[in-house]
Amino acid sequence: MTRPVEAGNSAICAACDEPVKFAARMKAFQVIANVYENGVWNRVEHYHAECYEAAGEPYGTAA
Repeated sequence: MTRPVEAGNSAICAACDEPVKFAARMKAFQVIANVYENGVWNRVEHYHAECYEAAGEPYGTAA
């Protein structure tokens, strides 16, 4: 899912390893992916929206 980056966010982008940070003057978006392995939830990965697209949308198109 694609969401606005909110103040206090401490996630690290799974693609570039940089913080997904809130900036008051810029409306940034992040992609949050619930990752399942063998049909079982395993983890959550956060991406900058542009990093997710550059990575080829590894978990499909974000809603």
